[in-house]
Amino acid sequence: MLRHQTARYLFAVMATMLVFAGAQAQKLPNVMILATGGTIAGTGASSTTTVGYTAATVGVQQLIQAVPELAKVANVKGEQVFQIASESMTNEHWLTLGKRVNALLAQADVDGIVITHGTDTMEETAYFLDLVVKSRKPVVLVGAMRPSTALSADGPINLYNAVLLAGSPEAVGKGVLLSLNDQIHAARDVTKTNTSTPDSFKTPELGLMGYIQGGKPFFYRASTRKHTADTEFDIANVNALPQVDIVYGYANMNAVALDAFVAAGAKGIIHAGVGDGSLAARVKPALIAARKKGTIIVRASRVGQGILARNGEANDDELDFVAADTLNPQKARILLMLALTKTSKTAEIQRMFYTY
Repeated sequence: MLRHQTARYLFAVMATMLVFAGAQAQKLPNVMILATGGTIAGTGASSTTTVGYTAATVGVQQLIQAVPELAKVANVKGEQVFQIASESMTNEHWLTLGKRVNALLAQADVDGIVITHGTDTMEETAYFLDLVVKSRKPVVLVGAMRPSTALSADGPINLYNAVLLAGSPEAVGKGVLLSLNDQIHAARDVTKTNTSTPDSFKTPELGLMGYIQGGKPFFYRASTRKHTADTEFDIANVNALPQVDIVYGYANMNAVALDAFVAAGAKGIIHAGVGDGSLAARVKPALIAARKKGTIIVRASRVGQGILARNGEANDDELDFVAADTLNPQKARILLMLALTKTSKTAEIQRMFYTY
């Protein structure tokens, strides 16, 4: 009799523990990890290989299994969207990813999304999503500067922090975020600043948004520019983005690249000029001619910081050019592509550059 009573007691205790565990799991946020490849999924020849490794070799389930602590902060599921090095990211990849993100965020059982991504074009993907995601739920991009096989690989802790951030109420409504090196950055303003060190991602002038410390995100600022659910861009029925190319400014510059892009059908050109977006005497006539043919010209700067002054180094009103504001050339390209899905009027496009 005693043995049966003991068995019943143990069964009741186990049942109670299972119910409690289930309740605890239900309290955790539901975070979907979308994997696209990159260094965070890379492998090297040895544990000391931190350059010359192969990116995008580890699958999403292996990434998740490598960080069992994720189960303590979220109910995590993974999906392999792409498996590429991020220098091979294309407009088509962005459209596929953006549509998938919007579909998942529309589900009641998804509280946030983490996207693992190569660092080379991470800032560009992040800004694209910042403009086209139609939800205030958190979307966090994460990567690594060292492959998964390296000593002191930064991928596991970066992934843990990203999942923590994506499931946090503090991140709701903050726009698309980047989480690396215990820091939180806004998609619009962040950029990669170093070829190989773990602290590569910076927001040089405007500053990072916050930190992750002790298992909690701390925010100190938020972007005032419109993003995500508050933008006018909708890619639901967009199957291709207009061709927009970047022409880089330098001493002794010529118009060969510009003319080639226009001849190849570019609908827009980002002129990454020197200084405040200055126009070289040998290139200005080609820019004017391209605009007269219908190509939208946006003046940006290769400097990487500061406001590009409209009507500063060029008479933008007279030339019918657009000023990039504080966007770097690669992000100006993204905004112009999306702007061209809505309008070809330069006044409207300029408004967008001052809005987003």
